[in-house]
Amino acid sequence: MIGRRSTILDEADRWLFPVIVLVSVFIAFRGHNAPGGGFAGGLIVGCAFVLRFLAGGSLRVRRSVIVQPTTFVGLGMLLAIGTALAPLVFGDALLESVIWQVEVPAVGTVKVVSSAFFDLAVYFLVVGVVLAVLVALGADPIHRELVAEQPGVETGEGTS
Repeated sequence: MIGRRSTILDEADRWLFPVIVLVSVFIAFRGHNAPGGGFAGGLIVGCAFVLRFLAGGSLRVRRSVIVQPTTFVGLGMLLAIGTALAPLVFGDALLESVIWQVEVPAVGTVKVVSSAFFDLAVYFLVVGVVLAVLVALGADPIHRELVAEQPGVETGEGTS
C-alpha cells in the first residue's frame, strides 16, 4: 500500500465487508431458481476483497484469508469436475441435474439440487481468481519479508 491509510475506507471495510460476504452467499445459493448464482456471488465477494485491498493493501487481504487463493481455485475445479462426473456413476448423462428432498427437523422438507454444488464450485473459482489477482498485483516490495514468512508462499525473487 502506498501513502497514508484512510479512516473512512478502514471503517467502510470494517462494517461493509461482512455484509457484502453475506449478500454474496445469498446471491450464490439463490441463483438456481432466480437471477444470481456462483459467478455473480463470487464477483460480489470479490468486490468485498477489493474494498479490503483499498483500505489496507495486499497484506490485509492475505491476512483475512486463512488459505492460499490457489486453494480456492483447486477446490472449485475439483468440485466442478466431481459435480459434472457424478451422474455418470449412476448411469445418467454428464452434468445431469438431480433433485433430492431431505426432511430437516423443525424446518420440514428441503429440496437440494445437484446444480447448487456446481454453483458453489464456480463461486470458489471466482473468489480464488480475484484473491490471486489482488495478492499478485498488490504485492508491495516493502512487505516481501512478511509475505515470505507464510508457509507455501514464494516471493518470486531469483526468477527470471
